[in-house]
Parts: sequence; structure tokens; C-alpha cells
Amino acid sequence: MDVEVGSIVEGKVSGITNFGVFVEIGKNTGMVHISEVTRNYVKDIKEFVQMGQTVKVKVLSISPEGKIALSMKQAEAPERREDRRSQRREREPASVSRGADSFEFRPRQQEGLSFEDMLSKFKQTSDEKLSGMKKSDGNRRTAQSRRKPQ
Repeated sequence: MDVEVGSIVEGKVSGITNFGVFVEIGKNTGMVHISEVTRNYVKDIKEFVQMGQTVKVKVLSISPEGKIALSMKQAEAPERREDRRSQRREREPASVSRGADSFEFRPRQQEGLSFEDMLSKFKQTSDEKLSGMKKSDGNRRTAQSRRKPQ
């Protein structure tokens, strides 16, 4: 059986190491790197595959030497990936932005304050922060100037 880059095929697990899984695809053997086993963190590969197990893999690349790079996580059906995305969105709070187009700026408004009142409060807070920064910067400079050159 000839394998082509991008094709999804079934193979049998022929070897398990701490860095990946070897899978027999017809006459050929390819390797699934530990990062391509699943979308979850993999501490122990043996939790996800066993010797002799039949797995679905996607052919990522074939080197000139004949080494075949495979992926189990990319061989998953696209609808399963979409299901995970929708589940993740359901868990997110409603205030989380979902892209540049859907961003909404909602300033915290204090009851009864007009725009001018909020602006003056912002300026006051900003000036206080700037003066605090200038003081700390000035203290650092005076301490450095007291040091004698060596």
C-alpha cells in the first residue's frame, strides 16, 4: 500500500517509546510523535495507545530517507474538533471576546456620574499614578548618584 502525504489511513501500533508511537501501515512503518498523539497533555503514552491497537493516522510527511511522520490528533474527524470548540465556548463567560470583530467596549460606569465627572476622575487618577512614578524614578536616580565610581 502506497502512502501519500495528507491521506488518513488505519495502521497497527507496532512499538511504543517515551517519545512516540510506531505504526505499521501496510509494508511501511511510520512514527507518531508524542505531541501528535492527542490534543491533551500526554504524560504517559501508554494511557492512550496499546501494542497491537488499530489506530487512525494522518500522513504528515515522508522524508527522502523514507521516514514517515504521522499524526493521530490530526486524523480526528473535523466535526469532533468543532464539537470541542463549541463546548469550550459554552464554558466561557459571556464577557469573553470572541475575535476582533465581536469586541465590545463596556466601561465600568458609576451610577449618577456624567461623562465630564468620569473624565475628571480619570485625569485625577492618572495624575496621581504619574506623580508616583516620577517620585520612585527620582529616588532611584538620587541613590545612583550617591554611589562613588570604582
